[in-house]
This record gives sequence, structure tokens and C-alpha cells, in this order.
Amino acid sequence: MPPVIQIRVSPTDCDGLGHVGQKQFAALFDRALWEALGNGPGVDVFARHGVWPVVRRVSAEFHAATPAGSMLDFTTTLTQLGKTSLTLQQTVRMHAGQDLVAEAETVWVCLGRDGAPAPVPDEIRSFLGARPSVRAGAFQHLLVNDVATAVDVQGDGMAVLFIHGFPLDRTVWRHVIPPLTGRRRIAPDLRGLGLSDAPASGYSIPQYADDMVALLDLLGVESCIACGLSMGGYVAFDMVRRYPERIAGLILVNSRAEGDGPAARDARDEMIRMVEQEGTGALADLLVPKLLAPESQTAMPPVVERVRTMIESAPPAGVTGALRAMKERPDASDLLGRIAVPTLVIAGREDQLIPVDHARSMAAMIPGAQFTLIPGAGHLVPLEQPGPTSRVIGEFLDALA
Repeated sequence: MPPVIQIRVSPTDCDGLGHVGQKQFAALFDRALWEALGNGPGVDVFARHGVWPVVRRVSAEFHAATPAGSMLDFTTTLTQLGKTSLTLQQTVRMHAGQDLVAEAETVWVCLGRDGAPAPVPDEIRSFLGARPSVRAGAFQHLLVNDVATAVDVQGDGMAVLFIHGFPLDRTVWRHVIPPLTGRRRIAPDLRGLGLSDAPASGYSIPQYADDMVALLDLLGVESCIACGLSMGGYVAFDMVRRYPERIAGLILVNSRAEGDGPAARDARDEMIRMVEQEGTGALADLLVPKLLAPESQTAMPPVVERVRTMIESAPPAGVTGALRAMKERPDASDLLGRIAVPTLVIAGREDQLIPVDHARSMAAMIPGAQFTLIPGAGHLVPLEQPGPTSRVIGEFLDALA
């Protein structure tokens, strides 16, 4: 594995707010990678072999502010190695505290002088490691039903599949998952959202469910506890209906069983028009006040900003695809009385989108289901109250074990 590269942040690496911005971080990632090569086979290693690496895709996540003067440790890990391409995972941590600062995944394709794909030089293979490896908990892209899908996989044991809601991504579970040790925690971005690719078409609740089962197959998971937030619950219902053998337990968070009525369908259509004409920023203006409890909106500015960022950065094709998928989703009410696996229903006391009484009634219709109400939370309990949410889920999983 290449050595850790240390880079001190200079004022010229920072934006107007005095922190490393997205564009500046891209330059630091590139610099660290070439410095690592310089310490190994040399920066001219590609030229010596008559090839050149061309970036095919870059995905990045930023976890902490990085002011001038910070000393950063860059670690590079090979995660996929093909004949003509390679995928590198770069992790950045603060040198002293080892706090995670940022992660990036870069896909390189080697081209020859004629512009055609060429083999990765053996020196690169030897330097980066002939056998790909993935850092525990690092996000990675897997090809799921022909869609590059971002997923976090942590730990071993009972598999728990965390399915996020609309129009969010897998990071809604970021503070819920770590305490749930002793389990294999799987958190993907649904197609079209987060860091997963956004095809122009191919969106439906059954398609999302098919993607989740295909992901389980790739990871060698026979059955799991499906934990779905809002739209993620719709996906979990479809998995229960069509893939019952893959579901060992069910956790429904701020979700419902009924399909959309005429008014809800009209609202979905209006949001589709809004995104197509005004972009995802307008959708964020509409949804943020509805997704979060009033108290959260005033007392939790970082949560408000995080939700807004997730919505604004979501690919429009994925957002409109998800809206159409929810609009056309099958009604799962008839399924409730036939659910034969342990089930937990979680609701936020101040959920403006799914009333508490509705969630409680749904739990009563599922044989043996548990119901938990989380105070101080609206429609996004994993973000608004991650501690209590994690604790309730952990107790449920402990009882299953």
C-alpha cells in the first residue's frame, strides 16, 4: 500500500471562508496521489509505459471543515483493479486527532497514444497492491443492475439493510449506524440519489426493491433486517411482498402502507414540474419545513443545512424518477396482516407528513409489531434524534438475536 502522504493546508488552498472548499480539495486529492506515486515508481511511471491515466469518475464526501494550517494525512487504497482501469479510495484524516475529514473515489482508465484503452502498468499494480482491498466502513461503488451504486458496509454478523427516504441519501443513517455494533450494517444510495448513478429512466418501487436484492446477492447476504425510512419503507414493503425469504425482520421509520390518493398524486406531479423548471433548490425550499419538526428547524441549524444540501445536490433525474415511483407505487395495506417477521414501527411525534395516529394504526395491523414514538422529531428521526433512534433499533435487534 502507498505510504501516507502528509499535506499542510496553506491559505492558498482555502476559499473565501478560510476553509478548504470542494474545488481546492480536488486539487489536494490529486496532489497527494501524485506525491504517493513519486515516492514509489515515480511520477513518470505512466509515460515510461506509453500510457496515461484518464479520470472517468470522481465521487467525494466531506465530513469536517478544514482551516488553513491543518495537517492532513492522505491514505490511498486500491479497491478495484481491471485490465485497463483501476479504482482508488482516498481517505483524509486530521494528523493529530485522526478525525475523518474527507473521502474520495477515483476511477482511472489507462489510454495508449492512439487513444485506445491500454493495460495498467505492472509497476502500478505492484505499487498499489495486486489484490484490491476496502477499508472497513469506506463507501464503495458496486454495479447493481447496471447502475453504479454507492454503499457503506460495516461490521459482521446479522445483516441490517438501511434504506433511506426521498430525496435523501444513505448519510441520513450516519449517526444511527455506528452504535449498532455486532451486525453487518449495509447502507446504500438508491439509484438516482446520493452518489449512485442516475439513469434517465428505470425508476419504480419494485425496481428499487430489485436493486436491494441484487445488492444483497453481491454482498453474499441471504437474508436481512430491512430498515426503511419513509420511501425506504415502501421499498421494504415491496421486498416483503416479492422476496419474503430475504427478509428476517422489518423496521419501518416514518413510513406508511397506503398508496397515493388523487391529491397526493397531483402534488407529486407539481413537484416534478418544479424540479424540471426550477431545479432541486426550489424543492428544498418546499420540503425542508415539512420534513423537520419546528423545534428542529430552530434548534438544529446543522441538520437543516444537511437536509437542504442532500436535496439540492440530488440529481434531477433521480428526484423526478423517485417522485414518479412513489406516485405509482402499489398499495401495501393488504400486506400488513400477513407480515410474518418481527416488525418495529418508529414514528416522530411531530411528523407533519405521516400523522402519529396513522403510524400507530399501521403497527396495530401488523401481527406482533412494536411501536415506538420518538419525541422531538418530525419526519426524519434518524437525523433529528439519532441517539434515541439508534437505541430503539438496537434493542429491537438485540431481541431478535
